[in-house]
Amino acid sequence: MGKSGINKVVLAYSGGLDTSVAVHWIKEKYDCEVVCFCADLGQEEELSGLEEKALNSGASKLYIRDLREEFLTEFVFPTLKAGAVYERDYLLGTSFARPLIAKHMVEIAEIEGADAVAHGATGKGNDQVRFELTVMALNPKLKVVAPWREWDIRGREDAIAYAEEFNIPITATLKSIYSRDRNIFHLSHEGGPLEDPWKEPEDSMYQLTVSPDKAPDEPAVVEVGFEKGDPVSLNGEKLDAVTLFQRLNKLAGEHGVGRIDMVENRLVGMKSRGVYETPAGTVILKAHQALESICLDKHTMHYKDFLAVKYAELVYNGMWFTRLREALDAFINVTQEQVSGVVRLKLFKGNVIVAGRKSNFSLYREDYASFGEEDVYNQKDAEGFITLFGLPLKVEALLGIDGGGQSRYRKPDYSKFKRD
Repeated sequence: MGKSGINKVVLAYSGGLDTSVAVHWIKEKYDCEVVCFCADLGQEEELSGLEEKALNSGASKLYIRDLREEFLTEFVFPTLKAGAVYERDYLLGTSFARPLIAKHMVEIAEIEGADAVAHGATGKGNDQVRFELTVMALNPKLKVVAPWREWDIRGREDAIAYAEEFNIPITATLKSIYSRDRNIFHLSHEGGPLEDPWKEPEDSMYQLTVSPDKAPDEPAVVEVGFEKGDPVSLNGEKLDAVTLFQRLNKLAGEHGVGRIDMVENRLVGMKSRGVYETPAGTVILKAHQALESICLDKHTMHYKDFLAVKYAELVYNGMWFTRLREALDAFINVTQEQVSGVVRLKLFKGNVIVAGRKSNFSLYREDYASFGEEDVYNQKDAEGFITLFGLPLKVEALLGIDGGGQSRYRKPDYSKFKRD
């Protein structure tokens, strides 16, 4: 038995700087076996040579699971249907990936008979919470090893030095110091020059999107089809979730769509700057909102928008496996029963422009909205409606006039008048 009663650890492994160093450090610190697990969420070339890299870092084996379909259909789509956006801009690309990774990490720990799981998240960030809340919800008997909260490494420069000292294979350099997280939904950039919020990101930093000013001078027109709130087709062609995102990421990225530069409030209390590239997600969110505008009634839409803020907060804070999130999903799924149709959009130099929307469940009727229609809506009815709708205002004003000779919104400002 290793130190602290730990014999075997399953590490959430990306092959990046932090987790590469963590393999060696955990093995030495706890005198235990380290099994690596990598979730294929669409990192593409980042997965090449990963097994050899993990073994050379000291791991006994590496699991890789293709979770792209599950990621999109079980995590991304529900969040997009909810309209959940954190602090006005962030589409939560990293946030909802962590519970999925942790879920499978727990499964592998149970298969391997491991005593603990580990992650490479720092003690300053949000990911540590997202990983560990999921472990608590799914198997609280597993111990959690969090190297960044224990070791003496204090930054990426220290981590690179540690890797060089113990001949750990890494790709990070001091020149390319960004901390990135990539999946099929987005690519995030943090650290390095971005720590100065006044400094504009270098264009060379972006990897999924071209600069809007260098995008084509002609817009791309795309039609996104939805069934019960989920995107299911592009330009009339039914596609599985992975293929749909791959194609739309490429098209939207070529037109500079999906760049976000923001300073956000981390769960732990500090602010951090993040730059995100979310090409397909940006298009689908805009399209979904356009479709809801004709398929949802006023009261449902307004209440759903209110709950979207809470949904985003739950996802950002790592509270995916909670009853509240499940309860919100139940409400959202009811609202989406008739959100089916097609939205046409133009992608042009970083912009997503809605050019049309249609649905068999549309609540918009041109004949009802017409000023000449009297069968459904009689304009004379408006007089009574306005009287009742404004009754509280009228009563307050009458009380003011009876009590003081004027309503409070009619009190004169005598300073504006001069005596002759």
